[in-house]
Amino acid sequence: MNPSQPAPAPSKARPAGYAVVRAARGSFLLHGRSAVVALCLGAALAVVCLAYLCVGDQFVAPGAVLDVLLGRPSPDELVVGTFRLPRMTVGLLIGASFGIAGALIQTVARNPLASPDIIGVSQGAGALTVGAMTFGVTSYAALPYVSMAGGLLAAALVYLFAWRGGLHAGRFVLIGIGFAIALRAITQLFLTKGDYLVAQQAKVWMTGSLNGAGWNAAAPVAWTLLLLAVPLCWAARAQRTVAMDDDTATALGVRLNRVRAGLVLLGVVLASVATGAAGPVDFVALLAPQIARRTTRTAQIPLVCSALTGALIVVLADLLARKLFEPTQLPVGVLTAAVGAPYLIRLIIRGRTGGKAA
Repeated sequence: MNPSQPAPAPSKARPAGYAVVRAARGSFLLHGRSAVVALCLGAALAVVCLAYLCVGDQFVAPGAVLDVLLGRPSPDELVVGTFRLPRMTVGLLIGASFGIAGALIQTVARNPLASPDIIGVSQGAGALTVGAMTFGVTSYAALPYVSMAGGLLAAALVYLFAWRGGLHAGRFVLIGIGFAIALRAITQLFLTKGDYLVAQQAKVWMTGSLNGAGWNAAAPVAWTLLLLAVPLCWAARAQRTVAMDDDTATALGVRLNRVRAGLVLLGVVLASVATGAAGPVDFVALLAPQIARRTTRTAQIPLVCSALTGALIVVLADLLARKLFEPTQLPVGVLTAAVGAPYLIRLIIRGRTGGKAA
């Protein structure tokens, strides 16, 4: 080096892939924020679960609840272990399933209005399930699987009608809303044609209820989440490519149509199984992903935070549904709808006025 030339300014060491990280709005730092948010959600969920097991017609001390959970002999085994724990477990599982399903479908549609209960998936699952319940075609143990079939069929029809050489997000949502309206009408037709007592049970189920939920309702949802664990890990990575614009993703060699179809399929299966376990608990799949995205401040909707948020919403709503109007126990779907409907209206208004719809 020529001593007369000024020494070059020392360069700041940058980790590999710095440009990509910066382009993603600091995704490395936000990944850490997502972990912190997930820990906070987990802690809040643990507190709510403990309160859920303690509070009821008969108050159970936290120490007695822990004894039951640890398998120790306790006089509160019947109240906690037989009545409250299975119901809470079902709430946790369906809340997590709805949260993940909403995150995946909103990612594909790039629209916060796109959730299984808006675009016809939950309505398809509900229509076939109510038809089976009303006409006694199947046993209650098989309802989650009937619900899955209905949700998959509805999603396939929406996907088919929305396809025009590719999947357009706006068309996907609008056609889904149309199918949702039609499937609700079919469900009402089933209710008017079936046995009166069974129709009354079906009406309660349609509001989304955990009343009487036991381990038999939790098993299909738990197995579905377990079997889909590996595909969901793939989905968490695939979200990044789907969030890009189509030209960029295609230039990078991403087969967008296949990736979108895979993400939608995972979301539909989770939403349909959760619907079969407790009915269409409305607006959980709409609310949970948006709350998770806003709290983590990420461009993509984090699946883990969406699952935790969905579980927290359902368990907290069911706790309030049991206590607010006791001795009457409201279906959990009544409370989630009371919160979710105003949020949906807000999204629509902000979208019409050109505001940021989230």
